[in-house]
Amino acid sequence: MRRRTVAQHARLRSPHPIAQLLTVVAVAVVVVLVSAAGVAAYTAYDLTTSFTEEAVVVENQPPVPPDLSELEGGVNMMVVGIDACEESLREVFGERCEGPDAEGQLNDVNILVHISDAPRRVTVVSFPRDLLFDAPACDTADGDRWGGGYVQINEIYTYGGLSCVMTAISDMSGQPVQFGAMVTFGGVIEITNAIGGVEICLASDMRDENTGIDWAAGPRTIQGLEALQFLRTRYGVGGSDLARVSNQQQYMSRLARKLVSEEVLSNPATLFRLASTGLRNVTPTQSLTNPLTLVQIASAVKDVPFEDIVFVQYPTVQASADANRVEPNYDAAQVLWDALLANQGIEVTGDAGANGGVVVAEPAPGEAAPSEAPSEGEAVEPGTVDPNTGAVALPESITGSSAAQQTCSAGVVN
Repeated sequence: MRRRTVAQHARLRSPHPIAQLLTVVAVAVVVVLVSAAGVAAYTAYDLTTSFTEEAVVVENQPPVPPDLSELEGGVNMMVVGIDACEESLREVFGERCEGPDAEGQLNDVNILVHISDAPRRVTVVSFPRDLLFDAPACDTADGDRWGGGYVQINEIYTYGGLSCVMTAISDMSGQPVQFGAMVTFGGVIEITNAIGGVEICLASDMRDENTGIDWAAGPRTIQGLEALQFLRTRYGVGGSDLARVSNQQQYMSRLARKLVSEEVLSNPATLFRLASTGLRNVTPTQSLTNPLTLVQIASAVKDVPFEDIVFVQYPTVQASADANRVEPNYDAAQVLWDALLANQGIEVTGDAGANGGVVVAEPAPGEAAPSEAPSEGEAVEPGTVDPNTGAVALPESITGSSAAQQTCSAGVVN
């Protein structure tokens, strides 16, 4: 697909120091909820009671003792978004919430957040919901055992809950996953409302009868139901699940910018509303319930600049068993995992708009441009270190962008 650009504001800056208890959540749709718990620890400790009551026990995961020292080593956090048929959303979900399977909870958003050891960087890996792979056996939430097998990733939560999703991703990636959090799409609505909405960008008109979208091109501030519509749409960006992931990553990046804006940081009422909303809507793992742990995580990422917060899609190939599904591209993914384990920076060589979901935005006249991408004549062999940046060049099949590089939804009129 030919790369397109659209004029957009692109004022770039590193996060404000006051954002130390918010930055970690700025890297994903719902990690915001986790950091909000850290804010609450300073303002109203009793708010954390409900946050800890339903904490999830993760299979084979040792407890994380409270510690006021600096966070050591790299850590991983699994963030899962659930399309549960909440009563207020049944009409919105339509056929999804009708019939005998209506009560099933599908993990339609699966994000692994990696926080590196010093120098601190944040890498957000999104896994397509249509990904088929061999999942390992795992303990289920009710104490039984699921046998695993060849399965679509978004079915795993139904079988075994958050713990099972974390076990599967850890097995696939070879990465230890120390923390996890789950939020429903209804919770995402509440989060977006708490900060007064998130401004997204549409390069073209967007229409999707399945989610009820009929929006004109240009900037648009979304919250409430509109935020849910935007995160769920796939036909509004061409019908591909990979395009939808790119579109969701635009939301994450712009959420990051909203969280570190003066509009949020300078408003104590907004900060408290964000914290309390997060505590009411997130289900964490037990390893994530101690306020001291939350402070450690937030402190580790408080100074990470936008250019070092990178969003990537897990690389895939067409599934052999189903042309409408995808399978892991293990060789390409291994380059990413090896770099993270070795605490090396990564360089995304795949075009952010390769899957058709987004286009790269141009800065408005007089504003700073995003960090420059490698020039076409300076290609670096995947898996090797780029001498100009010192980062590991990822295969082109791993697409994505940094929080410093703004994108807009490509939009497709149906």
